[in-house]
Amino acid sequence: MKALSRFYPKSLAGQIALLVGVALFVAQAINFGLLLRERQAARFAQVIVPTVTRLTDASDRLLATRSALPDAIRIPRGGYLTDPRTRVQLHATNPLDANAGRRADLEASIRRGLEEGGTHVGQLVAIVRPFKLDERVLKELGPRRVERLQRMGAELVVAVELPGKGWLALGSPWPRTELALIWQLIAQTLILYIVVLVPVLLAGRRIAMPLRTLAQAARSFKPGDGTPPLEEQGSGEVRAVIGAYNALSRRVNGMLDEKDRMLGAIGHDLRTPLQALRVRIESVEDEDDRARMADTIDEMSRTLDDILSLARLGRPSEKMTDVDLSALVDAVVEDFRDLDHDVTFEETPRLAMHLRPTLMRRAVRNLIENAVKYGGGAEVFLVPREHSVEVQVCDRGPGIPPDKIDAVFDPFMRLEESRNRDTGGIGLGLALARAIVHDAGGTISLANRDGGGLIATIALPR
Repeated sequence: MKALSRFYPKSLAGQIALLVGVALFVAQAINFGLLLRERQAARFAQVIVPTVTRLTDASDRLLATRSALPDAIRIPRGGYLTDPRTRVQLHATNPLDANAGRRADLEASIRRGLEEGGTHVGQLVAIVRPFKLDERVLKELGPRRVERLQRMGAELVVAVELPGKGWLALGSPWPRTELALIWQLIAQTLILYIVVLVPVLLAGRRIAMPLRTLAQAARSFKPGDGTPPLEEQGSGEVRAVIGAYNALSRRVNGMLDEKDRMLGAIGHDLRTPLQALRVRIESVEDEDDRARMADTIDEMSRTLDDILSLARLGRPSEKMTDVDLSALVDAVVEDFRDLDHDVTFEETPRLAMHLRPTLMRRAVRNLIENAVKYGGGAEVFLVPREHSVEVQVCDRGPGIPPDKIDAVFDPFMRLEESRNRDTGGIGLGLALARAIVHDAGGTISLANRDGGGLIATIALPR
């Protein structure tokens, strides 16, 4: 079944054409069976019935006596007698080879016809063979009849035993219509396929083209990118689907616009009291208390920034530009070096990439920040591949249990269960990094490092 499924058409036009083609083939097969049966019945009426009539007439004429053959019709040694009226031959023995392709169906039909006519026979042999016309027969027949017989293609030769009296034998033209019928049906089928399948393929293509356009638009849909609505074309049903997609995209854009306005209001309403608190803590005389309050306010500001950034990634305001990824990673590493963190980076040649630099810088910074926090330092590598570029951030920390690797990308997920920011933050760093990388069309993965530690890899398409 899997092997056959490879040849099954995937497109709508192909499936419609296959369905119509199979239906036409089945219809033509049924038509062929009916025509073949009709031809066989007609052939029976044209050949079998006259053969039975001639045999019955000959038996009555040549074998009128019941005892023995009269001297007038005794058969010469090695020869035969011919009835001049029916051209049926009388032989002393069976003139046919009983093993030369006998037709049991014809024998049964001829025997039944003879018995219905009152002629009781013994053995009966019926053979369909190519014409074998000797010179004597050719002389007796006219050239036109010989030509017509040869066009028939074959002859039916019948030998009937009359017990104790000899064998009656005759030959009749046997039209071979099956081959001509097959070629006729093949020609009709080809004509039907051309007349029916070509319009079906054109109609299927006309239906499928707007559907393919719709599928491509749905795959590449990005809210707020300014893409105009799709043109409603095709059949009525297809136009209705395209119209529903356009309405859906407008609703999605409207909801995201409302979400952006809501996030902007939330950010403004939360930052205002935080700034007021920062001003108020300046009046606190105890330096330790003032420092702890300031750290708390900074933590709340960073948490708010992370939450708003993660919520807005569906519609980033930053445009995609061509940047040097090597220089971008080196700038992030230098920021950590300026803070005396143990972060190394092997410089690589210039790698031009099309992405959002600010967001990608934040994703790389989150990975390095985790490596510094849990491993005391980070080793950063930029590895060009054939179809992608990998940013690898390695550390020698405790690593992550294999069953937790996928879960750490969930928002607010922390392996360290306390909510102390100094021991792991609030669990948005990896979620934000994954959202940024996915927005750029890449992937991000974590793997435990040989010898201990973790490898965080960002793979971006080139």
